[in-house]
Amino acid sequence: MAPSNEDGRERGRDRDKPLYMISVAAELTGMHPQTLRVYEQKGLVTPGRSRGNTRLYSQADIERLNLISKLTDEGINLAGVVRILDMRERMLDREAELDELRARVRKLEDEVHEYKMQEKITALARYDAAGSPEQVMRRLLLGGAQDEKNDD
Repeated sequence: MAPSNEDGRERGRDRDKPLYMISVAAELTGMHPQTLRVYEQKGLVTPGRSRGNTRLYSQADIERLNLISKLTDEGINLAGVVRILDMRERMLDREAELDELRARVRKLEDEVHEYKMQEKITALARYDAAGSPEQVMRRLLLGGAQDEKNDD
């Protein structure tokens, strides 16, 4: 695989690539091929299809089937499994959205910081005969409180 600054997305696409025929998927999950067909009919898993209409399961499908197996082994019926998988997908979507929002907030914080620094630099560059550089700096650092005291 070529190096990419989108490694996370590259790996995500690799996980979703249809690779395994039903017999291999059944062996990898310890399930009977008919069980995999039933799970597909019930919408628990959606394998890809080859040109010849052969079911092809991805690594993500295998992981999902293993989770389904674990849940059913714990006594959860298929209706419960469907609800759990739906809630899990929604949770993962929210986590991805939250990560994106956090990144946007960090970027905005950086932009605000840069803007404030530019304002300070501009203010320092604008001093004139009415104020020495020390007075301008004091106002900037102390928020003008020191100058108000000196004016009294």
